[in-house]
Amino acid sequence: MTRTRTALGALLTSALLALTACGGAAPGTDAGAQRSATQPVEAPAPAADEAEQAIGSHGGGHDAEPARSKPLRAGETRTTIAMPGSYTPSAPYGSGTDDYRCFLLDPELERDAWLTGTQVLPGNPDVVHHVILFKVPPEQVAAAEAKDAAEDDEGWTCFGGTGLDRFQNVDDAAWIGAWAPGGDESVVKPGFGTRLAKGSRVVMQVHYNLLAGQEPDTSAAQLRLAPGKRPYEALSTMLLPAPVELPCRPEHSDGELCDRTAAVADVKERFGAAEGSTADLLYFLCGGEPRAGRTQSCLRTLGEPVTIHGVAGHMHLLGRSIKIEVRPGTPQAQTVLDIPVWDFDDQGSRPIEPITLQPFEQVKVTCTHVQWLRDKLPAFEGQPDRYVVWGEGTTDEMCLGMLQVTRP
Repeated sequence: MTRTRTALGALLTSALLALTACGGAAPGTDAGAQRSATQPVEAPAPAADEAEQAIGSHGGGHDAEPARSKPLRAGETRTTIAMPGSYTPSAPYGSGTDDYRCFLLDPELERDAWLTGTQVLPGNPDVVHHVILFKVPPEQVAAAEAKDAAEDDEGWTCFGGTGLDRFQNVDDAAWIGAWAPGGDESVVKPGFGTRLAKGSRVVMQVHYNLLAGQEPDTSAAQLRLAPGKRPYEALSTMLLPAPVELPCRPEHSDGELCDRTAAVADVKERFGAAEGSTADLLYFLCGGEPRAGRTQSCLRTLGEPVTIHGVAGHMHLLGRSIKIEVRPGTPQAQTVLDIPVWDFDDQGSRPIEPITLQPFEQVKVTCTHVQWLRDKLPAFEGQPDRYVVWGEGTTDEMCLGMLQVTRP
């Protein structure tokens, strides 16, 4: 069976062409972030009450309560798009605990429309780790249909992105919606939306967590649509990835995968060479070189004006905190997202009062990950410490900020 590998690494590489400048880890990160990758420092585990707080925010299965829909506004309609059949996830390359699968869905748009909200309906919340919805413009539909037909079962393998674009721009991603545990229906404020041309399709990328088993799933999504003739402002998604360089704890550092090179090689084996290269390619985007530490940052300099309307963050199970700042280090600095204790089961987006940034102003994402959580969470049972880098798997890690923006 043909397996197509897509590249988040390519996504990051393409962003280099669009950005005017990028910075590395900024002042204020922990001491470990300023050491080399061969000199890790691990802070002591937290006090008991703090540990219990973290366990509670990472424990158990997903909330399987029925999704709640918000009332439609004047002129809006709601359409449901669903996987054409049941899919049973498996490790695509024979190893690993994760499957990323893309499903091509047709909202049957007979005229241009504005997408004003999305609600993902995970069919089997126990195995669905997260879902991303991508728009497929009419000129890409044939290519998407070809990918869909090239593999057995429903959909196609799609670690990273959808595989429809050789390069994806992190400044203007094709994302139109996303869901992770804790997410509810997302509805934009009046007068805004994402433009969908007549004949557009939607790719629903589902990340399946095989640690929860290999049970079948039939997920769906609801799209809230408004007439395309309305003079709405167009929203788009800006992605803010940052490195993850979490070393083993000193008392556990004799494991084979506590070596960074070995850890990166393991990620490549599980997800493919392109996707496994993201850990290194992030340094072209964020500057500097790999430096081991619990806290990592990425400073981005804007090449065009944007207005931020909403923010969100994404990490996995070893995530401890995430913060997004605008104009950091200046008198006009603002924190637009600050989650001091990361809750994997509460990853919904957050609206903010609009903030307009000009070219050459900066945005910064900062994440902290900790190894002691692997001693507390069932997902890591029997798994020794490893040097953790950016990876697609549930027990790998990410540091990702997301901004919902408009452009002049």
